[in-house]
Parts: sequence; structure tokens; C-alpha cells
Amino acid sequence: MTDSHSPALAILRSLVGREDAEFHEGQFEAIETLVEHRRRALVVQRTGWGKSAVYFVATLLLRQRGAGPTILVSPLLALMRDQVAAATRAGVRAVAINSANAHEWGEVLDKLRSDEVDVLLVSPERLNNPSFRDDQLPTLLARAGLLVVDEAHCISDWGHDFRPDYRRLRELIAQLPHGIPVLATTATANSRVVADVAEQLGGAGGAPGVSNSPGAAGPTGSEVVTIRGPLARASLRLGVLRLPDSKARLAWVLSHLSDLPGSGIIYALTVSAAEDTARLLRDAGHEVHAYTGRTDTAEREQLEQRLKSNDVKALVATSALGMGFDKPDLGFVLHLGAPSSPVAYYQQVGRAGRATENADVLLLPGTEDEAIWHYFATSSMPVEQKALAVIDALGSSALSTAAIEARVDLRRTPLELLLKVLDVDGAVRRVSGGWIATGVPWTYDAERYERISAARAAEQQSMLDYETTSGCRMEFLQRALDDDTAMPCGRCDRCAGTWFATEIGVDATAAAAASLDRVGVAVEPRAQWPRGMDRLGIDVRGNIPIAERTEPGRALARLTDLGWGGTLRELFAPDSLDARASPALISACVRVLADWSWQERPVAVVSMPSRRHPLLIASVAEGIAAVGKLPYFGALDLIGGGPLGDPGGNSAYRLAGVWQRFGAADLILTAGRDPAAGFDLTSGPVLLVDDLADSRWTLTVAGRELRRAGTPAVLPFVLALRA
Repeated sequence: MTDSHSPALAILRSLVGREDAEFHEGQFEAIETLVEHRRRALVVQRTGWGKSAVYFVATLLLRQRGAGPTILVSPLLALMRDQVAAATRAGVRAVAINSANAHEWGEVLDKLRSDEVDVLLVSPERLNNPSFRDDQLPTLLARAGLLVVDEAHCISDWGHDFRPDYRRLRELIAQLPHGIPVLATTATANSRVVADVAEQLGGAGGAPGVSNSPGAAGPTGSEVVTIRGPLARASLRLGVLRLPDSKARLAWVLSHLSDLPGSGIIYALTVSAAEDTARLLRDAGHEVHAYTGRTDTAEREQLEQRLKSNDVKALVATSALGMGFDKPDLGFVLHLGAPSSPVAYYQQVGRAGRATENADVLLLPGTEDEAIWHYFATSSMPVEQKALAVIDALGSSALSTAAIEARVDLRRTPLELLLKVLDVDGAVRRVSGGWIATGVPWTYDAERYERISAARAAEQQSMLDYETTSGCRMEFLQRALDDDTAMPCGRCDRCAGTWFATEIGVDATAAAAASLDRVGVAVEPRAQWPRGMDRLGIDVRGNIPIAERTEPGRALARLTDLGWGGTLRELFAPDSLDARASPALISACVRVLADWSWQERPVAVVSMPSRRHPLLIASVAEGIAAVGKLPYFGALDLIGGGPLGDPGGNSAYRLAGVWQRFGAADLILTAGRDPAAGFDLTSGPVLLVDDLADSRWTLTVAGRELRRAGTPAVLPFVLALRA
């Protein structure tokens, strides 16, 4: 026992507000490793164990000894807010710099300069902001007393998400002055991730200094001291309920949400699923709200507080509400669809039962889960040809992300992710004004990405095995996280029998069916041309003239919707055959039109010329025209063989691919001014029918052609929105 134990215990008791508080097994050992031995440590402990106490106590001890502030790298805004609040309660002066508080940065920097900050919280993305990285970070690192990496499994390629900004931490650690301790913490890491994190921390994983038992401290050297405890959560009662479809899952939640203890979180795999589920439950009288990546920052903070105050029964959330969200008495966690790995699942269910004896955790898997896993797994992986194209497009003069889009056919989000990967790899660098190429040779690391893909596939299979295991579910999760203390929990549905109700109310089934049958999604018109179109030979810029725009349109549903989204996903699957629309599909389209509050009813129907779904589009257009007693004048003309390239892509390239590829003049002349019909296509709005809207540039260009040919208004209608 070192001399720091007594002052550390005093700080702990002040932190928790109890004079009889004692360290959990392993907590003081971690503090001692940092404060007395100035080592690098990895703490892998279950949610609720008290990892934040380790870095807050260590911070104050180091500050008492004259050390500078702790830099705490934290991945999520919700987590940062909780950490700042917890620090304040503990008497730790903590401030954050992130995308949500730019108005406070000046004040924060002033406090840092006057040494009025004990802990500075920053996001991993902020570490590569040119101004922060070049102007503030070197001074901070020179003065830092401790570096903490929270949710450290994000460092790993196999962690919660493929976040290249976390890989940059190795460079940050290498810049620290000698003797500055480093702490990495996580509740979700198997042995493979532990070894990967240890490597990123700059030490050797699996060396004598790495132990799976609390209290172990390795010999002096570069090894990372790993303090790892059992991951069993005695308060959690786990279960899995397999139901045939989305309707049954939603009906179960409608039937039994009120029976679940306290307030909780209902996790969904997509934004649309979260929003649809929240709407259904709210319509049924439950105080439930959606919490997703689309939820703005102010509303997120409000919803987090309402959940903590038990003002809501549940938040229906994507993974946007996850790591570090602190509500000790959270009563339940439901999953409508399974996360892609036991690591991710354990992390999310760990939100429940942190300070209660009992909490219910139930997984309701979906048939669509594996397709969603595949999408997210592949969308984050860099593509070699695109990476090389980005490097080739850059030079020594900075290009903005928007300017790069006019040179490389990549959408904004994957482009930003790829730039971060190339930045970490040293091939490009973020500077004031955009990005430059460094001239450092870059080679696609195929072996590494194949390894990541194989690991993800194995973890997806492990999640499927969890759903069907005949053994204890908590033991399964522990073993999936390489916890060798795993044993049967005695509480889950495998150990103690089914603890959850399985019956579904008739009224709930009807309500779920009605909700899933909901139709109609707004399709907003494009109002601005993409930047840099002159580089692609198209002389447009700025705002699209109002006289050439379409009106706001409608879609039957999003591809990601729980209801009609499933039907549409089947229609647009790569191996699906083109066929005429079913009566049910046409009926659903007519319901969308019936609910459309347009200013003026269309006078005719026109369709897009499709090379992939001509029968489908034509039959939908004909069906709508027949029900509405409107003339159907066929499809627009294809010019020059039609659109170039594949659907999707970024705005600049997609616009270039459809520019001047559709003609409306012949349609107006031959069919639109038919004296026998008593009107023409220039006498009122035209309904323009298409199959799938993604970038919306096809609709924009086709609508522009109709407007320029004399149609006074164009009302786009599509079967599906991609997102």
C-alpha cells in the first residue's frame, strides 16, 4: 500500500458522497499504476464498476502534485455531458470542446491558460481539427498530467465502430512527454481487442505486465498494465423472443411495454425503425420518443434528461444513445433487431441495472438483421480505387470536401470517412481550408481489411449463436468477451425459464398492422446545383431557378421503413425480376395521392423511362392514372442511351450522369396537346412517376425538362426513398 491510498480514498468518498465508501477491487490498483508508477494502463471492467472514479481520483492526486490537466478523449456528446456532470459532482473542474459548444471554446481556452481546468474532454475528431491540432494541442500535451482514452475498444478495428480518428491516438500518445501516464477504459473488449488496444497504446499486449486479474501490476517497461475484472451483471435478466415479423414484434411491445419495470431504452437498428416505433407507441398513449442521429443536439439533451428523470417510459434509440449514457436505475433494455456482435450487444444492455437489483433485457431479433449488418459493415470500409482517386485529386493546395466531390464520385459521408483513413495512414492531411496530399506513398492494406471483414463475420455469427444458444445467456456473453470467470447466471430465460410474457393482444396486432401499413414520405425538391459542376462540363451554379424546379413530392415509403419498406426492398433487390405492380402496391400508392395536399390536382401522368424496372413503373403510372381518371402519356424520352454511371454516387457525378439524358419536348408535342383530350400537358401540374429516389437528381433534371417544355408544375411520385 503506497502513501497515495489515504488521500485517494478521501477523494473517492468525497466523489460518491459517502464516508464509508471503499474502492472496488482493482480501482486503487489502477490509480496507483497511474499516479505512483506513471504507467500505461488498460482497465476492462463491467459497466457500473467505477471506471470514471479511477480517472477522476487519479486526476486530483496528480493535480495535487503539480501536474497539468487531464486530457480525456471521449467519443459521444451524450457521454461527454454525463462525464462533465459527474466531474462537477466530484469537485473536478471539467470542460469540453466539441462540435456542440463552439460558442464556449474561447472561454475554455482562457480557463486552460489560467490553469483553472482539471479535465479537458475532447472528441477524437477534434484532435485533427487544424486549428486545435496545430495551435492548442502541442501546448496541452506539453502540460498534460494524464491522458485518458474512454471507450477504448473504439481504437480497435473490431470495436464498436470503425472510427479512424481513434487510430490517430497512437500518434498522440507518442507525442506525450516521457513519464505522462495513459489510461484506456472500456467495458466491452475480448482478448483480441485488448491486445489491439495495448498495441495502440504503444505497449506490448499479452506480455508479463498484462493480467486478467485485478491488482496485477507489471514490471517496469513498455508493457501495458491491464486490470480486468469479471463482466457478469447480476442485476440483468436476459432473454430472447423470436417472432415472425415486424408486425409481431411491434405488437408485443404494444402489449407489454407498460409491464416493464421503470423506464428504459428500446434499441432499433435504423433511424426509420426508431422513428416508426416511437410514433406507434406514442399514438397508443405511451410517453415514448425517438433518439437518433437525426435528432438535434438540444433535443437530445432534453430527451436524455427526461429519461433520467423518468418523465418518459422509453427512448427508442439507435446506437446514437449508447456508450457512457449514465442512468443507474434504468429498468429495461429491449432490442427490436440484434446488434451485429456480442460486444456491441453487451455494451448496450450494460446501460440497464447499474444501481438496481433487477433489470429486464429482452432481444427480439429481426429477419432483416443480417442485411442491415452487411450494409453497415461494408459501408465503412475504404475502396482501393476510390482511395487512389482521392489522393490523385489532391495536391499541395487545399481542396474542400465539396471541391473533392467534383473530382471523385463519392458521397459526402463515405468521402469524409475515407479522408480520415488516408489522414491516419499519412497520405493526406487536413489543413485550414480543406485537404492536401502529403506525397507519402500509400498502399491499400488488403490483408488488414480482409482480417477486419473476417472478424466482423465471425462476430455476426456469434450474435446469431447467442440468439439460439441452449446455455446461459450471460455466460455466453462473458465467454464471447473472453471472460474466463463465466458461469451460469441462474436468472436468464435459459437458466430459469421464460420470464417474459409471450402472448400478443388482438388490438395490439391490429394497431401494429395499421402502423406498418402507413404510407407517404415527403420528397423534398432540390434547390441548389452542386458545386464544381463546371469541372464536369456543366455550366450551372448556385440556386436552381424556381421556374425550373419540381414541387415537393411524395414516396410510398423509405427502403428502411418497417412496413412497406420490406416489400420495396424485395422489389429492388439485385436479383429481383421486373414485373407489374400488384394491386396491393397500386392501392397503397393511391392512398399516398389521396393524402397529398397539393395546391392543384394534376392533369396527367408521365413516367420516367426505366432500364431496370420498366414494367413496374409503367404499371404503377397506369394504375394511378386509371383510378384518378387521368390520361397517362407514357414515359419521357431517353437521350443518348440514357443516364451514365450507376445510381447513387455523389451529387456532382449523379447530376452529370443524368444531365440532358431525358427529353420532354416530343411528349409535349405529340401527346400533351391532343385536341381530342380537351387539354394539354401545359394546362396544369403533371404527376411524374419513378421507382426509386436516391440523390433526387434524376427527378430534378426530368422535372426541369418538363418545366422548360411548358409544364407549369411537376409533382414527383416515387415508390421508394433510399433513406
